[in-house]
Formats: sequence, C-alpha cells, structure tokens
Amino acid sequence: MRFGIAVFPGTWSDRDCAHAVTLSGHEAVMLWHKESDLHGADCVILPGGFAHGDYLRCGAVARFAPLMQSVTDFAAAGGLVLGICNGFQILCEAHLLPGALTRNESLEFRCEPAWLRVETSSSPFTAQCVRGDVLQVPVSHGEGRYVADEATLDELERESRVAFRYVAPDGAPVDGASPNGSMRDIAGILNARRNVLGMMPHPERAAETLLGSSDGMRIFESLTHAVSHDGSLANIW
Repeated sequence: MRFGIAVFPGTWSDRDCAHAVTLSGHEAVMLWHKESDLHGADCVILPGGFAHGDYLRCGAVARFAPLMQSVTDFAAAGGLVLGICNGFQILCEAHLLPGALTRNESLEFRCEPAWLRVETSSSPFTAQCVRGDVLQVPVSHGEGRYVADEATLDELERESRVAFRYVAPDGAPVDGASPNGSMRDIAGILNARRNVLGMMPHPERAAETLLGSSDGMRIFESLTHAVSHDGSLANIW
C-alpha cells in the first residue's frame, strides 16, 4: 500500500507520518503542495503543522494549493484521505468535512496526552478497533476546538460519523473538559461516504511504545486492512 503525504510550507509532521507508515510495513511518498500528481497513492495523509504559517485561518491558504484539487477529486472518487491536526483544518476549509476548528477554549496551545474513545468501527480508519476502545493519542494544537451548528452535530451523531471523542483515561465522559473545549468533545469526524477522516490528535506520535503509546498504529493498521491487494477498498467495515 502506498501513502501519499502532503507537504506544505510549514508542515512539520510529514516525516513522523512517514515513519508510522514505514512501521506499518508500507510505502510513503511525499507530495509537494504545488504538484497535482498523487503518485498512485492509495491513501493521502494531510499531516500536522502550520501550513503557510497558518495566516488568515488555519488551512485557509493551503486549501487552494494545486495538490488539494487533486485530493478533492481523489476523495470524490472514493479515495482514502486522513487529515491530522492542521490536515483536519485544511479538510474543513476545503469543505471535505463540515464544521470548523477554532481557538482552544483555554486560549492556550495544548501539547499533552489525550484519550480518545472510538465511537464507530464502521470506517476504513477504525475497522481494526472496537467501538468503546480507548486510545491514548497526544494532542498538539492551539486551534483545535471543533465547532458546528446543532443541525450538523446532530447529523454527525445520527449517522455515526463521530469517529473519536475525548474522554477520561477510563473512558468516562469529560463533559466539555477536553484539551480544547470541542463541542460534544469531538476529536475526529468522517464525511458522509466514510472515506475521509479528520482528527486533531496525532496518531503518528503514538506509533510505538518508545513514544509512550502505540495506540495510534490502530488507525494505520485499519487503513492497510481496508485496502485489498489490488489497491481497491475492501469494504470490510
């Protein structure tokens, strides 16, 4: 399986994502933002960082990169797209996911461990998880508070498109005491076709026990199981 990893000016988590992909036994190729060729990627990762310095709104400039038009077309054709942190912000700016990411409720940059409850296993990103599993995956952001109107939030809940929710280490609700104050403690969401995931926590930073947790590898393992040997989605979720 080949993972294409987007690189914008200011991206800094691209090599971390490539390392996690390598640990999962697959190939990573870097995709420069000015290019439009996805180089045969089976999954595109939009990694964390500060694309274009996060001027204007986070991801607002990156959204217009030539690469993003190809990513949009790829997603529309059913291709897998994973946006992590800044990548999540870009996906929202590109309208590949609903809602927006705003300043943390604390108005502080938060870099700390976080615990995520898996809210659905019915996606190629969570197929190797069980609903209710709690994953330790760190956060590192200043603008990670997920917001959306009530109708959108209700739709996400109704369609089981909330992929991850911030919880206490034992899985209990944190009731708004998440690292960023996200509405309904949302940490990650899926699009309607379930082939695009945006999440603020960094699974690539929880890819091996040396880092304090290897729980993030569950996402990479799910992706590799979701793609068949011929490169098409196996529809196993």
